[in-house]
This record gives sequence, structure tokens and C-alpha cells, in this order.
Amino acid sequence: MKIFLKHLAFIPLCAVFVALLGWLVMLLWNWLMPSLFGLSELGYWQACGLLVLCKILFGGLGGHHHGHHHHRMCHSNKLRERWENMTPEERERIIEQHKGA
Repeated sequence: MKIFLKHLAFIPLCAVFVALLGWLVMLLWNWLMPSLFGLSELGYWQACGLLVLCKILFGGLGGHHHGHHHHRMCHSNKLRERWENMTPEERERIIEQHKGA
């Protein structure tokens, strides 16, 4: 029951965040795009639509367990395992190499 209440409180916060993000996109677009590229200004709902379109095109639609995110997690786990298996001398040598880079 407590978890449900936490999720219930999260919904209005998400709605406020999305509304502010749409407003921010509208302000930035209307400030930069007309003067830089001669494009017309956007209304609030057009800015929200642009935000959704960008999410679809560049952020994907699905969960975070697919594709590159999974690859990065596997890679970081391998690096962590490798680091944990190093001797203190090997770790110190790696640290010194990165300080010089």
C-alpha cells in the first residue's frame, strides 16, 4: 500500500516536470530559431509535440534494458570485475597512467 501511495505522489510531479519541459522548449525555440534560421515561432502544444517527436527519434520508445544501455552495463561490469581482480600495485600503475594522460 505504501508503494502505491509513493507512485501516486510521483504522477503529479511527472506532469509538472513535463509541462515545464514543454514550456522551456517553447521559450528556447522562440528565442533562437526565428532569429537564427528564420523559422516561425511555436505554441506550447507544438513545443510539447516537438519534445515527443525528439524522444521518439533520438531517445527510443522502449525500456532501458535494450540495445546500447545493456552493452554499456555489461562493459562496466567487466571493467569493475577486472579492477577488483587487480593487485594494489596494478591499480596504482593504472591510476598513475591516467594522471599523466
